[in-house]
Amino acid sequence: MRHRVAGRKLNRTTSHRMAMLRNMVTSLIVHERIRTTDAKAKEVRRLAEKMITLGKRGDLHARRQALAVVRGRQVVRKLFDELADRYREVQGGYTRIMKLGPRRGDGAMVSLVELVQPQGSKKKTAKRKGKKEASAKTKKAPSTPQAQEAKGKSAPA
Repeated sequence: MRHRVAGRKLNRTTSHRMAMLRNMVTSLIVHERIRTTDAKAKEVRRLAEKMITLGKRGDLHARRQALAVVRGRQVVRKLFDELADRYREVQGGYTRIMKLGPRRGDGAMVSLVELVQPQGSKKKTAKRKGKKEASAKTKKAPSTPQAQEAKGKSAPA
């Protein structure tokens, strides 16, 4: 019986599973988006949210605990400086899993795991211009005399 046993084995040995999850969490922190199977995505989310919570704590012990999981001092620096500031006011839910559908080769269900941008984030998205603004900028005054006459204006002499 598996009473109160958390986590998935993912058909791997413990050392292989932990190494794989550590690599995936590191990639998620670096690239802020990874593509993987559904089961792995759910396990990576558990570990990534713990790492961001450690980053928010910000003390030396939390940094050492993060270094035990995340590979690379530069990645831990990004975790404690950038991501901790980004999620300072958020109480969990730092990641999002979006299901993409079956993989072509083996039919495994694939998901996209990404870090969520909080509501009050400083990162701005590009806004599309309205049709009126775009059309006003593309219209130019007629430059040839024939075009000016067609418009009803007199051509300069």
